[in-house]
Amino acid sequence: MDDDERAVLAEFVASRAPALMRVAYLLTGDRSSAEDLFQSALAKMIPRWRSIRHSDPEGYLRVVMYREQVSWWRRLRRRRNLPVGAGDSVVTDPSAGSDLRLALRAALCQLTPAQRAVVVLRYYEDLPEAEVAELLDCSVGTVRSRTHRAVSRLRQLLPNAELELKR
Repeated sequence: MDDDERAVLAEFVASRAPALMRVAYLLTGDRSSAEDLFQSALAKMIPRWRSIRHSDPEGYLRVVMYREQVSWWRRLRRRRNLPVGAGDSVVTDPSAGSDLRLALRAALCQLTPAQRAVVVLRYYEDLPEAEVAELLDCSVGTVRSRTHRAVSRLRQLLPNAELELKR
């Protein structure tokens, strides 16, 4: 990789890292895992930079992150099934709306990793079911059932919150 390509890559990472880190955080449930996921995805993208530089590098990186996270979940499931964020403590924030954000974060941590991924991809990333199914390597019916179960569980965990999760 020559100096010009490194400069373009560095500029891309600097400009898009905050948004991509938010997605990684939503997928993983904690900051250190999100950083690991983002770095792992970057490490897989860099060798292919020349071929994806002019197309859609952010889209490529997002797909790598989604697939990498699914692989991590599958490995974790083989070892044992632990809820993500079980040891995390919730800190209250005095600013407006923080209670709902914290409650939603805690509720998201109580979903299964697959349900959380579907919620992030469908409602945060606003992707259609077919694209979510392709990214998660499952059927559209599986995406629909996971979405239904996840939204039902979120409504159960947050009965007084006005969740706008309608599709």
